[in-house]
Amino acid sequence: MKIVVFGATGMIGSRITAEAVHRGHQVLAVSRSGAAPVPGAVVTAGDAGDPERVRELAAGADAVISAVAPPRDGSDPGEVFLAVNVALAEGVSAAAATTPGPATGSGAGRLIVVGGAGSLEVAPDRPLVEEEGFPEAYRPEALAQQDVLWFYRDIDDPGLDWTYISPAPEIGPGERTGHYRIGGDALLTAEGAGGSHASRISAEDFAMAVVDEAERHRHPRTRISVAY
Repeated sequence: MKIVVFGATGMIGSRITAEAVHRGHQVLAVSRSGAAPVPGAVVTAGDAGDPERVRELAAGADAVISAVAPPRDGSDPGEVFLAVNVALAEGVSAAAATTPGPATGSGAGRLIVVGGAGSLEVAPDRPLVEEEGFPEAYRPEALAQQDVLWFYRDIDDPGLDWTYISPAPEIGPGERTGHYRIGGDALLTAEGAGGSHASRISAEDFAMAVVDEAERHRHPRTRISVAY
């Protein structure tokens, strides 16, 4: 497969890139700086917020993966991050219209978005971000990610075949165990959805889940979650 990864130098994006390269895929790693994140990937500079550049880079791709994070400069990330995703969706859809990849067989551009955990539900219609005790430092980013999820759910574009993947709230560098669970909107915990135990995943196993979804195309136009 030809896979394009935006945000390829970040903690999660670099591991997704490494996982895809490890499996033998042709990987185009995109970042603002164009710095090389992983040996074996073709590296280029690009801005996910530029729809024309996205269209150019996504042309002929089987899947585009976005591991772009909201701004973390102290400003309100909501409007900026939403605009980035609007541009990304537009660019991927435009690329598929001219040079559709063979993965979906539908002529629709395949876009996999690394999302946030704050919108996962601890109870029906009760997202984690609204729970008492949710860390204030993470709330703006969680709300920005939630707005992006709503954007994709509301999108009416047959040329875009998206999947939004939320990691467990606790994610960081760790071991590639080869094990993970797939859920939906409910928060996955050690006791199952809605339990009281910690919800976590290593960045390495999360990357496995993302590349698995790119290869298998099992969850089109929906949100899934990944945790141990």
